[in-house]
Amino acid sequence: MLPDVKRPLILWLLADGKPGHENQSLGLAEAIGRRVPCHIHRIPLAGKRGILGRIRAALLASASLPKPDLILGAGHATHAALWWLGRKHSAPTVVLMKPSMPIGWFSFCLCPEHDFPAGAEKPGLILTRGALNRVVAGDGEKTGKLILIGGPSKTHGWDGGAVLDRLAQATDRGGWELSDSRRTPQGFLEEARAKLPGVTLFSHRDTPADWVAEKLRGAKEVWVTEDSVSMVYEALTSGARVGLLPAPIRAAASRVIHGIESLIAEGFVTPFDRWRESQRIAAPPHPLQEADRCAAILLERIGRETTP
Repeated sequence: MLPDVKRPLILWLLADGKPGHENQSLGLAEAIGRRVPCHIHRIPLAGKRGILGRIRAALLASASLPKPDLILGAGHATHAALWWLGRKHSAPTVVLMKPSMPIGWFSFCLCPEHDFPAGAEKPGLILTRGALNRVVAGDGEKTGKLILIGGPSKTHGWDGGAVLDRLAQATDRGGWELSDSRRTPQGFLEEARAKLPGVTLFSHRDTPADWVAEKLRGAKEVWVTEDSVSMVYEALTSGARVGLLPAPIRAAASRVIHGIESLIAEGFVTPFDRWRESQRIAAPPHPLQEADRCAAILLERIGRETTP
């Protein structure tokens, strides 16, 4: 039976309560919604323990929902429930990031290409440049100048003093806004206030959840600490010129590190040392609109007409 292209698409989104995971699923769902009418239904799994507990919670939360056309999920806690709901409702499933279960158990897998450095040819596997996100490139002239600060991670250490020393050089012309994040060590903003008097500071605790995304829509230039891989890709999605502030590397062999290195090699981002030589952040070859690209692929594969 051919799909009914006149009615809105029904999307179920499994949410494990982790903002980074839900950001990816919502980024894809909203990109689908920019192409076809759709209704997004969120199924919360946060706090549910064990595979059976999450499956049971998903079944209860979805019992009164309309039949899904696509079921989305990101994060290991969503995988079993995603697979179960797909089988129960004979609906295509979309898992974001490399799953903990066999890839073939899902209709589509959207995985960062750094997880498959040798490439892969598997039915339903769609390789992405980084993680998907909710950022949408803004229209019109962009004048904003934004600094996004991360913190220690599995792949990077932290040297706040070095970050501030580099920012003092890169922001001497004024007009910059800086935001920290959940991983930023305590006390960094106080040090920044003393060393970067011309920069306006914002704590992530005092800004709404969509503050960074809205700022990125109007940003012309963005500095990001290289430990914050998700924010690097968000900045690139916005179409801004992106500079990288180095951080001590803990895992040189990490696939994430190799992904950043490929962005540098292809001119998507400008490392600080290169900026110091030229005094400019180079424009990327093109915005990374991965959520929109993947949305178009999925809709084509399920036989749903889209608007350009």
